[in-house]
Amino acid sequence: MYPFAVTKPNPSSYFWAAALLFCLSSWGCTNPEETTVVVDPPTEQPKTFTNPVYNVGPDPWVIQHDSTYYVTYTTGRNITLIATKRMSELNTGNAQARVVWTPPATGFNSKEIWAPELHRINGVWYVYYAASDGENRNHRMWVLANDNLDPLTDNWEDLGELELPDDKWAIDGSPVEIGGQRYFAWSGWEGDVNVRQLIYLAEMETPTRVVGDRVKILEPTENWEKNNVSPEVTEGPQFLQRGDFVFLFYSAGGCWTDGYSIGALWMDKNADPMLAESWSRIDTNPLFVSNASAQAYGPGHNSFFTSRDGTEDWILYHANPRQGMGCGDDRSIRMQKITYAPNGFPLLGQPAALGQRIPVPAGE
Repeated sequence: MYPFAVTKPNPSSYFWAAALLFCLSSWGCTNPEETTVVVDPPTEQPKTFTNPVYNVGPDPWVIQHDSTYYVTYTTGRNITLIATKRMSELNTGNAQARVVWTPPATGFNSKEIWAPELHRINGVWYVYYAASDGENRNHRMWVLANDNLDPLTDNWEDLGELELPDDKWAIDGSPVEIGGQRYFAWSGWEGDVNVRQLIYLAEMETPTRVVGDRVKILEPTENWEKNNVSPEVTEGPQFLQRGDFVFLFYSAGGCWTDGYSIGALWMDKNADPMLAESWSRIDTNPLFVSNASAQAYGPGHNSFFTSRDGTEDWILYHANPRQGMGCGDDRSIRMQKITYAPNGFPLLGQPAALGQRIPVPAGE
């Protein structure tokens, strides 16, 4: 006999021993309801777009009203407006394009509809555009108006010619308010013969009435402005006001050449815009030139807009994708952010390459 009793082990004891070891060596016995598993969220990729943002679009113009951007450009045959909430989506189904005005079959504003601009003044929409009867020498500025809140509606009224001082050839008109006074800038001829295009400025009494004399603000004198072309060209006046300065951007060198480029004048915000001596060329002109590696030839006739959150300024412009394409519909709409030098002057950089991934404007 054995001095003590031998008891046969219970098989279930092995199970509970194993379970105890598992609980001690891990969190396997933790109440599932008390377990918090931390999972890192997926990294959000920055939103980007590529140029061009619109495949056909000479002389692009953009204006922002409330949360909508409205874009127009030269079609040559009508006034087309595009509405979008995001400029990076101009070329997508999220943008709405509509022909809002078709010219009469005949008359002095029936042909060559160029460089329209949409403006909202005192609660009314206006389109300023250049037109002729088919003869370039007869180009003048014209005005449409629409008092509807939505400019894509049908009720546009043709208000006729915007009569400018001296009644000479005129295109690329653009109104601007500086120091509480409204002015109208345009590209025009000195006389009745196409020798050169100059930038003129005159005061506006109302959105449809220009008064007083015209003042010559700019004529082509620099080598890049003359560009060995005839006639010599300075055109596409566009304003940018920031800080203590008013900037007047312009395109020069002839759109039929790859040397077509953008430069700018500047003025102290308290100076008189109607005095030619108030304006000076920026020393670093030209500011924006052809970039062969980017497939951007003859960049020009720009406008500006602000990002949705108001923190960034962007340039909208046209350019050709290949050399020697001239002033036709191969010019596409492109855009990119601009920056500023320590002295407050704008830096446009180089035209961005087609297909390059670019972060969307802030707020999109």
